[in-house]
Amino acid sequence: MSFLLRRTETLTAANAHENPRRTAQWLLNCAGQGELEAQALLGQILLDGQGIERDSALARRWFSIAAERGHGMACNMLGRCHEHGWGGPINLLSAVNCYQTAAAQGLDWAMYNLANLLATGRGCSLDLPQAFSWYQRAAHLGHAKSMNLLGRFYEQGTVVAAQPEVALEWFRKSAEGGDFRGQFSYAGRLIEQGDISQARIWLEKALATGNLNFINSACRSLAQLNHPQLLDIHAAYAQRQAVIANLQTA
Repeated sequence: MSFLLRRTETLTAANAHENPRRTAQWLLNCAGQGELEAQALLGQILLDGQGIERDSALARRWFSIAAERGHGMACNMLGRCHEHGWGGPINLLSAVNCYQTAAAQGLDWAMYNLANLLATGRGCSLDLPQAFSWYQRAAHLGHAKSMNLLGRFYEQGTVVAAQPEVALEWFRKSAEGGDFRGQFSYAGRLIEQGDISQARIWLEKALATGNLNFINSACRSLAQLNHPQLLDIHAAYAQRQAVIANLQTA
């Protein structure tokens, strides 16, 4: 970890609740002086609006500057900008190129993002074997979201032979790694095994951190399951669904 990154984390922790603008100004000064880490971090706080006015176009510019200088996470985030149209037009081909560059540097998030595009044929040809390979590499680096998707390949027998026990192990690792989708996947397998008490624990964990898209999907799955011992969990998911939806439309 560079001195700049350590210093930035110290300032961020110290001022997150008191004076986030101080950290933002310090990053802005360092980025202007050519500090690579600061340029990448400045892009992130501009994207998030943390201590500074949100400006996705300027965030995209700083990510591009840092990416051109070889910063892996900045390159990944530039790919995200291209993929989602943050601060400029959507360009899936450019997103693929950015993810490939960052993945080649060993960045697990870029491997995951690249695999997602390969698995859906967005910005590139559909290539499930390559998607599997990148998910696998990211999973072995400890990337929890990739672990869950790798488990899906083994569960469904896509690319590789179906191996339920291997799938279960990856779902477990993903759940323990904190991914809410992995927690829900693992809970589903526990329900199939009749371990409802443990399944409830993981369903509650997933509920606490899941986004609206996940909650919507989980509600449908729980409704279809209609398990008598999980009706209260389903009700909690439905309540959370309504709360998030209301917040997003407020």
